[in-house]
Amino acid sequence: MSVANRPVHRPLSPHLQVYRPQLTSVLSILHRGTGMALSVGALYLATWVVYASASPKTYALFQGFNTSILGRIFLAGWLFCLFYHLCNGIRHLFWDAGYGFELKDAYRSGWIVVGVSAVATLVSWIVGLSLA
Repeated sequence: MSVANRPVHRPLSPHLQVYRPQLTSVLSILHRGTGMALSVGALYLATWVVYASASPKTYALFQGFNTSILGRIFLAGWLFCLFYHLCNGIRHLFWDAGYGFELKDAYRSGWIVVGVSAVATLVSWIVGLSLA
């Protein structure tokens, strides 16, 4: 068999072992994931309203979960998803207008989205706990 006819033993497409994840790809995947998490959170909030309208006893049961450690972690995670998805959506609006396509601008705006999301989550969490 000649060299030209030998089968090639290499990946046919880029593989995760070849390329390392870039910030833009990770943030894109996170944006999709937070969109799904917001859907689950919307069902959770709808359930909260249903329990509140059913009776004070069922509402107290639901509030018992919300004030538990697991419930607070769930709500904090949902808040981060909300703020991240919002900030990244605004970033995409700028991209749709033609701004921020340079690599350094894309990375800068990506880190800004993550930072603003974390700060907004922390501030809203502190305000929410102080009001409770």
